[in-house]
Amino acid sequence: MSVRELVVLGTASQVPTRHRNHNGYLLRWDGEGILFDPGEGTQRQMLRAGVAAHDINRICVTHFHGDHSLGLAGVIQRINLDQVPHPVTAHYPKSGQRFFHRLRYATAYRESVALTEAPVTADGVLATTPAYTLEARRLSHPVESFGYRLTEPDGRRMLPERLAAYGIKGPDVGRIQREGQLGGVSLEAVSEVRRGQRFAFVMDTRLCDGAYQLAEGCDLLVIESTFLDDDHRLATDHGHLTAGQAARVARDAGVRHLVLTHFSQRYSEPEEFERQARAAGFDGELSVARDLVRVPVPKREP
Repeated sequence: MSVRELVVLGTASQVPTRHRNHNGYLLRWDGEGILFDPGEGTQRQMLRAGVAAHDINRICVTHFHGDHSLGLAGVIQRINLDQVPHPVTAHYPKSGQRFFHRLRYATAYRESVALTEAPVTADGVLATTPAYTLEARRLSHPVESFGYRLTEPDGRRMLPERLAAYGIKGPDVGRIQREGQLGGVSLEAVSEVRRGQRFAFVMDTRLCDGAYQLAEGCDLLVIESTFLDDDHRLATDHGHLTAGQAARVARDAGVRHLVLTHFSQRYSEPEEFERQARAAGFDGELSVARDLVRVPVPKREP
């Protein structure tokens, strides 16, 4: 059975706290796993969350501040120690390539897995597979930072009443799907477009075009909300979003399920992030992330 869900491994900004580990997020997308921003302690959080190195097919790093990347050394070595049987691809800002290499080779170990480096240099498509297209957009942070977006190709939904009207049933349904027409009846006449699902990951950034472009029409948006609204000046100065700003991005982009994360250590009450997000006008599904929770990608809209 295909699974599409976000596994939250850590939610802390800058430093871990008693209840929040450094960042780390695994997106399960059918048979693949994409690990985003593995901060310090990610390998242990994976163990606690029931995530194995074998689950990782891609690693996507938004930028090279420690809370988003210090876990790379342990994760990469674990991938090799466990002899993951499939290739793994790593995406990260090319401007931080020296940091990636230092973390990849932080200590001695035996490399046994094909880890392909695919640095990000500009906005655009990074990879296309039958299941999704992965793309990046530049964000606004004191160091170069990119957000990521996953888009499933559109499909088609068969319409039983139209199939019945044309007398198409049984094996002929599969045939018209494969061949595009049957006895003069086109596939378009008996089906409608089924919109592909969309996911976006937006970390350390001020408000910018890239954040809105990544979030546009997403079924699930994971976005930083480091500060509460009263500290908006701090947010701007340090290249971050407040809860209200993150929620307005989601509201204006038509997001279905919003996940707020990356919280400053100064805040201990997650309820206030939710309250401010609602006050900003976001009325979709909303999760204030906690370590080790799982958030399913919303079911397709009828």
